[in-house]
Amino acid sequence: MTDHRPRFTAPHPWRVSPALARRIQEQLAAEVILEDRLDPPQTVAGTDIGFEDGNRVTRAALATLGFPGLQPLESVVVRRPTTFPYVPGLLSFREVPALLDALNAARRVPDLILCDGQGYAHPRRFGLACHLGVVTGLPTIGVAKSRLIGEYEPPGPDRGDWSPLRDRGEVIGAVLRTRAGVSPVFVSIGHRVGLETAVRCVLACTPRYRLPETTRRAHHLASVAALDDPSRPRTSA
Repeated sequence: MTDHRPRFTAPHPWRVSPALARRIQEQLAAEVILEDRLDPPQTVAGTDIGFEDGNRVTRAALATLGFPGLQPLESVVVRRPTTFPYVPGLLSFREVPALLDALNAARRVPDLILCDGQGYAHPRRFGLACHLGVVTGLPTIGVAKSRLIGEYEPPGPDRGDWSPLRDRGEVIGAVLRTRAGVSPVFVSIGHRVGLETAVRCVLACTPRYRLPETTRRAHHLASVAALDDPSRPRTSA
């Protein structure tokens, strides 16, 4: 928990052409830290994004939990106009602006963020988790439900089994079994968290189900918020 709240902004505009967005990704990818640069987390947050009003409004949810107990600490939902189209590989330009608003609306800064999406496992090695981590400086991990790129051998059948996800000979993530006999998730570095630490943190946040509790709570929060007045931002302890 941070006493003095920073204001999170990006060092670049969000309303850009897809070509410029790709160049920005390529430039910022050099700033991703692929090793552990974090203290033992006391709080961990999950994020989720939804869209309203025919995709004209982006809805961002941030659910912060204690770690390792995973007790709920804070929930935030914010809305802002959608300013970037859906373009595969460029989802961070569509979603991160709203996530920054959610972080700025929160009363506490999470020590670690698990993003519902890709991190380093991205064609330009700069998925949403990397983008959010670099522009905020916060430790982040990408936890995706499906593969974007790369090849892998299926991991073993037991919880905690994982196999490397590779692209062009480079290990870009881990295919992790979070529950025995259930389809794996795709874990990748976001920023300031090495891959093995990322796997351990995701397992610690996934005591019962396939997806981390952070992701599940953020998704539930966003789904419930979608039923509310879409013009009303909300934050609650």
